[in-house]
Amino acid sequence: MTDSSPPPAGPPAASPPPAREDASVEECRAVLAPAFAREPATRWICGDSADVRERWFAATLTTQATLAGARRTVLTDAPHGAPVAAAVLTPPGAEPSARAATAWTLAVLRHCGPRALLRTLRYLHVTEPRTPPGAWTLEFLGVAQHARGRGAGGRLLTHVVDTVPARVGVFLTTADPANEALYEHFGFGVLARTGLGDLTVTAMWRPGRGGG
Repeated sequence: MTDSSPPPAGPPAASPPPAREDASVEECRAVLAPAFAREPATRWICGDSADVRERWFAATLTTQATLAGARRTVLTDAPHGAPVAAAVLTPPGAEPSARAATAWTLAVLRHCGPRALLRTLRYLHVTEPRTPPGAWTLEFLGVAQHARGRGAGGRLLTHVVDTVPARVGVFLTTADPANEALYEHFGFGVLARTGLGDLTVTAMWRPGRGGG
C-alpha cells in the first residue's frame, strides 16, 4: 500500500536530504499517517478519522518492526534533521510471530474498530498472494505535506530500489490509479489489478538484478 507522493519531476531542494536507515517506528508514523490521509486504501480501511489512521499506523508499523530484516528509511531535512519522507519495506517471506500478530489484531480492534481490522485482513488476503517469491515488499512510502513537490519522494524511492538487497526485485500495491504512472517511471510494471469493495488494487513489481 503506497502513497501517491513520489513525483518523477519537480524543482529540486537546495540541498538533497540524506537517507537514514533504521528509522524509528514513531518517526515513520509521524510522516506516514498524515501523508496517507487521502490515499484510497487507507481511507477504505480507516475512514476519515485522523485518530483511527494514526492508531492503525502505530499498530501496523510496530508489528512490521518485529520482522527480522525489516527496513525503515527516512529522508531528513538537511538543516534540521527532521524526517520529510519515509519508506517501510518487508523482506522476502517475513511473517510476524503468532504473538506479534495477536498483539496487532487486539490493538487494531481496540483502537480502530472491527471495520478497520476486517478491511485490513481483506486487503492482505487480496494482495499478499501477488507477491513474487523472493521479492521485498514496499509496504509504505510517503512524504510530509510541507515537503511535497520538491523531489523527496523520488529520491527516497530511488534510494530504496538501489540499496535494498532484492535479487528478485521490489513489490508494491496501490489503490490510487495516479500512482501507476509514477511508479512506472521508476521501473515498476503492473502485475495485476483486483477489485476490492470500491477499490481497484494494482500490484506492481520492479525486477531486481537477478529477476525479470
